[in-house]
Amino acid sequence: MAAIPNQELAAWMADQEMKPPELAEELNDALELLTGRRGKLTERTVFRWLSGENRWPQTKFLVVLEQVTGRSPTDLGFVRPQRSTAGPAPQEANVLRRRFVTATTGTVLAVAASSAVARPTVGTTDVMNLRSELVELWLMDDTAGGSAELEARAVALVDRTRGLQQNGSATQKTRSRLYALAAAFTATAMWAAVDSRRFTDAQTHLNEAIHLAGLSGDGQVQHQIWRYAAVLADQRGRYADSIAAAEAAMNTRAHRTDPLYASLSHARLALSAASAGDRLRSQRAIGRAADAFERADLALARPASMDFYTLGELHGLTGITHYRLGQGEQAEYHSHRCLAALRPEQHRNRAYYTAQTALSQLQQGELEMACATAERVLPEPGPASAASPTCSAASPPTSTSAPPARRSPAPGTPSPARPDPESETT
Repeated sequence: MAAIPNQELAAWMADQEMKPPELAEELNDALELLTGRRGKLTERTVFRWLSGENRWPQTKFLVVLEQVTGRSPTDLGFVRPQRSTAGPAPQEANVLRRRFVTATTGTVLAVAASSAVARPTVGTTDVMNLRSELVELWLMDDTAGGSAELEARAVALVDRTRGLQQNGSATQKTRSRLYALAAAFTATAMWAAVDSRRFTDAQTHLNEAIHLAGLSGDGQVQHQIWRYAAVLADQRGRYADSIAAAEAAMNTRAHRTDPLYASLSHARLALSAASAGDRLRSQRAIGRAADAFERADLALARPASMDFYTLGELHGLTGITHYRLGQGEQAEYHSHRCLAALRPEQHRNRAYYTAQTALSQLQQGELEMACATAERVLPEPGPASAASPTCSAASPPTSTSAPPARRSPAPGTPSPARPDPESETT
């Protein structure tokens, strides 16, 4: 009978972005805490589980699998042999579980060679819990935007993550993930400060995020933070810094190995170069962004921070690039393509790109059309706003060949959209 691959275990490992050698390492750490001796599991053992060659591991392996993943053996796709319906195995598992819990709480040490209190073990379950917290922050931001509450929660989670890092015992892979999560939490605090137009505070958060991303050694989170750095520098009018940050994102492993990341890097560079007035470089970059997107395998598993980057988002970024280059007609075309591709729940994005469409229409001298488009972004009008004072006071730019000089947005300008869950658009 042919072996049946363990799809459940494979799916869990893919969700955790964990490879067989890394799972074996985490399980060996858990075995050391359980038995006092480091385990000897190898990636070959994990491959046997994944292939279905071994459908029911030894009891001690089942126990640490449950502790590391937070799931029962059956939920992980393991199948108990029919001959094991009775016998001492369940009792053995219960004994091992009690020993593991006792060891992790520090009340009894598996190895009594020292009287020192063991440092608490930090593992995959802690990482998964922190990732859930990060998703909640993204949802909070997507619903209500940046706020002091969001920033405070993000900073508190940074402190919590760093506490686990400093006070817990963890594998190198777990430590890398903790640093990556701390960088992501810090970046979320940065966006909250950006939404409040507190650029100095945002820069402080960003500097810390860059430091944490470097410690993580994670090419994907490093790519993310350098993109953020490019966006913030662009908003502050530091265009040379923005270009340098976009180039730093292009030097990461994520850019070199994944065309989707490469596409986003090029799109970010196109925006930065357009702001700096480098027309040729901007046009080359936006063409490369489109080419890389066509090569990308969109079915690959990627971090949630990349969920926003769809073909519609690429059209949106392309439209902004054309607007900054003074090409209003092309900008409007891509903005419409973006709006047509947005998901129904992307309210913030729809507002942002609708406003961007109005700007591109204004750039072409279509004042009435631009006002009508912009009014779709505004709240439902009250009696006092029936005369549309915003539009009646508007006037087209003196030249439609180039966008107005870049400056800090006036009050009421849509804050940077953060598409499910991050923003790259301003």
